[in-house]
Amino acid sequence: MDKDTKMPLIEFRNVCKTYEMGDTIVRAADDISLKIFEGEFVAIVGKSGSGKSTCMNIIGCLDVPTSGEYLLEGKNVGEMDKNALAEFRNAKLGFIFQQYNLLAKLSVLDNVCVPLMYAGYSKKERKERALEVLESVGLADKLKNRPSQLSGGQQQRVSIARALANKPSVILADEPTGALDSRTGREVLGILRDLHDKGNTVVLITHDNSIAATAERVIRLEDGKVVFDGLASDPASKVHREEAAGNEIQ
Repeated sequence: MDKDTKMPLIEFRNVCKTYEMGDTIVRAADDISLKIFEGEFVAIVGKSGSGKSTCMNIIGCLDVPTSGEYLLEGKNVGEMDKNALAEFRNAKLGFIFQQYNLLAKLSVLDNVCVPLMYAGYSKKERKERALEVLESVGLADKLKNRPSQLSGGQQQRVSIARALANKPSVILADEPTGALDSRTGREVLGILRDLHDKGNTVVLITHDNSIAATAERVIRLEDGKVVFDGLASDPASKVHREEAAGNEIQ
């Protein structure tokens, strides 16, 4: 089945997101239509203020469009109430954040168990699944450690394990190497590539061309609009260096 007949995993239909800033209306997402299919590795890129964080928040069910439709696995996210949206987000999406967002007072094992607890798994099932994913990222020997006892790279691997715990439909990585040195960043990108090679759908949000090159496909935004959607190897996929300054529209 080709992409013309296959249902997208992620679909934006004329998505707009506007914010009021004083007397000004800011269009953070401006009539965006796109499709991402199961098993793809896609980078959403753009300069600061391009709207990529807005797209990430909508894809991650952390926000809803002002107008237009966002469909995840064919379901219209905008029609869900807050509780249904939270359950859907926990079941379908695995998040990897730049700053890890681990709970400082919990052990590595317990941090990974958190999304499984909200999903209703038994204590035994939570532990088994958490052990499995921690082993997959090379942290089976750090189960009792707290985040403060780990390096940045190890903390990000805990974050990846937590993202995988619920076997999500989409792994959503927001600048996952932003707080890491270059060597550790390459290791994390290698894990994302391995996850994609195993059939996972990965959506990577970044302003960095070298990070985006890890993906197969790039969607580039400018001023809330899609200006490129194609192969990562295409020169048109690149964000110009002088476009990298400023504050992202949230």
